[in-house]
Amino acid sequence: MTNNIACSDASLIRSVDGVTIAMHDFRGTGSPILLSHATGFHAHCWEPVALALNSQHHVVGLDHRGYGDAETVDPATMTWDQYGLDALAAARHLYAQHNEPIIGIGHSMGGASLLMAAHAEPHLFKALFVFEPIVFPPPDPDAGERPGSPLPAGARKRRSRFPSFEAAIENFAAKPPMAAFHAVAREAYVRHGFKPTADGDIELKCLPEHEARTYETGGTSGAWDSLPAITTPVWVLSGAIAPFQPSTFAITVAERIPASTYVRWDEVGHFGPLEKPELISQYVSSVVPTLS
Repeated sequence: MTNNIACSDASLIRSVDGVTIAMHDFRGTGSPILLSHATGFHAHCWEPVALALNSQHHVVGLDHRGYGDAETVDPATMTWDQYGLDALAAARHLYAQHNEPIIGIGHSMGGASLLMAAHAEPHLFKALFVFEPIVFPPPDPDAGERPGSPLPAGARKRRSRFPSFEAAIENFAAKPPMAAFHAVAREAYVRHGFKPTADGDIELKCLPEHEARTYETGGTSGAWDSLPAITTPVWVLSGAIAPFQPSTFAITVAERIPASTYVRWDEVGHFGPLEKPELISQYVSSVVPTLS
């Protein structure tokens, strides 16, 4: 991998409910930043963002339960509040290392988990930057039945084995959505999201059923109701508004958070942090000096 971060093995810590989660130290010195990943991904997918920020910050990434190097859990027992507990445990851990409030950067599910953590213990956070967080507004009673998402079925059908890391990287580079990803993020997804098998292949660390259940239960977090009580300054970031995408309600999420700012980049979609990581890293670098 080119321009990547030489990262030590994961530090395993206990989440609030005892499940083991993984913390990856992307090095750097300065004020602490916690990176929280989207459904189906893991901390190392943030490598381009971490590399851009660790000249001024100590950057750490979280693997939520079921993802990356965190503990595999029974998908049937997974609930979204548990992701909030994972983010809370990671924030406590990083806060204790530095004895100062941290900056959280989250994508999709990872943004929602940080919002839940900041609601639970606001003193841990200096600011949040959340890209299209999965915090669904209540359904519109006049809009009819919401169409079912194709994401759970897609996750269950996802190819989970390849003959080698190189074959997997080549596969993902040739088809959407990963063909549009930053090359370092795409390779990190494979190198850290798959593991060798006994017969010489590689297989996904994240169970396809776990990813599918994450998609299916995204509307059950309860985070929507807690947004008005969040006191942390929050920047809600979004890609271009597109049908059936979280971009359609990102501004509504921002409007419910008292100390919030909404930012939209029309040149990217929901995978913006993985497509053009420099958008987030440069924006965070411009905002952080203004924080009191």
